[in-house]
Amino acid sequence: MKNITRTVLLMGIIVAGLVTPADAQEKKPALNHMALSVYNLQKSTVFYRDVLQLDTVPEPFHDGKHTWLKIGPGSYMHLIEGAPEIREHDMATHTCFSVPSVTDFIARLDQFGVPYSNWQGEKQQVTIRVDGIKQIYLQDPDGYWIEINDDY
Repeated sequence: MKNITRTVLLMGIIVAGLVTPADAQEKKPALNHMALSVYNLQKSTVFYRDVLQLDTVPEPFHDGKHTWLKIGPGSYMHLIEGAPEIREHDMATHTCFSVPSVTDFIARLDQFGVPYSNWQGEKQQVTIRVDGIKQIYLQDPDGYWIEINDDY
């Protein structure tokens, strides 16, 4: 009976034009995790946990070389110690997190002494995109770029 009910409901959604038959049957890829190779796991963990306020989650290895952080529903970031050095990274390659208020987040960065810039690289400045979204850019302890925006 459950399968019949599900099929009837799915057919109703298809008829209503909300999804196509292909969408209804096809599962699309979803972000599971991203991994960053870091030089100093403790320093990076403190940054992502305390500054960005990402929650740590249990990791199965228990080897002192991994930290897992929740970055969204069903999505995680793995910090893996083992980078031989800290390298320069291009700002165009970045991870973006949305926050309720860029202004409030900037106050948090100031509290931790973390510098930020706008897209043009002007220190302690905010970019306001043409759609009104505020954004800033900062770097983690390994120099990886992070965008913060208020795109909620």
